[in-house]
Amino acid sequence: MAREISTVGVVGFGTMGAGIVEVLARTGLVVKVVEVDAAGVERGLGHLEHSTARAVRRGKLTAEESAALHARVSTSLDLHTLADCDLVIEAVPESVELKAGIFQRLDDIVKPDAIIASNTSSLSITEIGVHTKRPGKVVGLHFFNPTQVLKLVEVVRTVVTEPDVITDVVAFAERLGKSPVVIGDRAGFIANALLFPYLNHAVKMLESKYATREDLDAAMRYGCGYPMGPLALLDLIGLDTAYEILDTMYHQSRNRLHSPAPLLKQMITAGLLGRKSGRGFYTYDGPDSPVVVDDVHTPSEVDSAVQAREVQRVGVIGTGTMATGIAEVFAKRGYDVVLRARGLDKAEKAIGAVRKSLERAVSKGKLSEADRDAALNRISPAVEFVDLADCDLVVEAVAEEIGIKKEVFAALDEVCKPGAVLATTTSSLPVIEVAAATSRPADVVGLHFFNPAQVMKLVEVVETIATGADVVATARKICLDLGKHPVHCGDVAGFIVNALLFPYLNDAVRMLEAHYAEADDIDNAMKVGCGLPMGPFALLDVVGLDVSLAIQRTLYNEFREPGFAPAPLLEHLVTAGRLGRKTGKGFRDYS
Repeated sequence: MAREISTVGVVGFGTMGAGIVEVLARTGLVVKVVEVDAAGVERGLGHLEHSTARAVRRGKLTAEESAALHARVSTSLDLHTLADCDLVIEAVPESVELKAGIFQRLDDIVKPDAIIASNTSSLSITEIGVHTKRPGKVVGLHFFNPTQVLKLVEVVRTVVTEPDVITDVVAFAERLGKSPVVIGDRAGFIANALLFPYLNHAVKMLESKYATREDLDAAMRYGCGYPMGPLALLDLIGLDTAYEILDTMYHQSRNRLHSPAPLLKQMITAGLLGRKSGRGFYTYDGPDSPVVVDDVHTPSEVDSAVQAREVQRVGVIGTGTMATGIAEVFAKRGYDVVLRARGLDKAEKAIGAVRKSLERAVSKGKLSEADRDAALNRISPAVEFVDLADCDLVVEAVAEEIGIKKEVFAALDEVCKPGAVLATTTSSLPVIEVAAATSRPADVVGLHFFNPAQVMKLVEVVETIATGADVVATARKICLDLGKHPVHCGDVAGFIVNALLFPYLNDAVRMLEAHYAEADDIDNAMKVGCGLPMGPFALLDVVGLDVSLAIQRTLYNEFREPGFAPAPLLEHLVTAGRLGRKTGKGFRDYS
């Protein structure tokens, strides 16, 4: 018979504890909160009052409902007030010793059939539970911040957790309006095990001055549709919390990707903890404020002293989706475009693809017929490389094979006028290698557009050790003129987006491969728990497993990082011809 859970205890009244209290009280439950001191109680009540007042202002809660919610919440400094609770949720700082001590004391206080749950995001539930005489009734109940908004709850079972406890906790989470996923007791569980290595990697990029904080964050927001960039997210989570989670994961996995970046420890030591201290990777207008203010690291809006080159005529090489998208983007912005293909029929077909895209935009009311016609009139087909001789900028968008790209750039070197900027749209190959195929490496730059180019705002501007400063300035100016958001990075495999994205996807495959969780649960955890637009397996199937494998191999070959080695399951699926949506079968089957 299922437990009747009507009175719930919460130990810890910080930001997370207050969020859990609000969710519980909104559901009509009686909530008893215990904090260590009066200041903690006052702080927690302040969090609760602020959150419910905001909900009332936004019309999500009536004044009467808010008053009733507060009436269901009582506070105390004594754990003995939780004696009659059916369930107690611990939400204190991430310390095994602290949590284990609380569980040991609760074990002597609460009734025998009461469930004791920890909201830990990474610590071992087993290690905490063994300090009680009821390890079978100990479970992980990991809510996500902000608890009032995010639906995911990870229900973590140990090897001794009783099945009926899991059943009752899952039903309880659903009663709260949450989406529970049941998983085993492993550091980081699902969401944090995938999220924190990605965040750590971003810190290491910043630490090495590979890209600025603004460009790292913008790359993931505009390139992947993430709600927040990795550094802004770390500021929200708290750098000290992130360090503890990574350190816990590292001590269990011994995976170097989980070893906290030294910069994190340095910032914590300096008191730069993120939003809660008013300063982390960014500076805020006060503690706990989300409002970013300028600081010494904020980029200046003053134009660079380096003069950009004049660009009026643009060549685009290729006939695929990326090439036609780029040609359309330039033509709509008033540039004359020469679209070069290996045959006139292919060039005409590519222009036909641009025409269809423009007509769709007209039918949706996003483009006038006159602007459509003007854009099409600016695009001319070409077959010979010499037809690109008078272009100020040439953008190569051919197959992602270094040999083919080098041949293209060698041909461009022969025909393009002095001062022409030569750009490659490669997503992961070394730009310097194609630059070395020319006698003018200073004129070569990476311009990595994202697909579909007509829609995606991000462009990665990739500077090699040989690229001229005026060429980088020209690339940036062009991107801004096209209405794109340029981010700058060095010529290292994966640039920003793929270097951060694909190790995370690879980790998800490894998690599935280890039978830790099902693909649907992993996707759900990352969508619901982290607010990502797609789960890793849905995204892999869209990108193509063969493309993903090629990128992962490139990253591994560049960094020689064991954690970047492609997951065997990914290689097996590609060998079997399961490449994702394009073949109808990938991690899932498609009709």
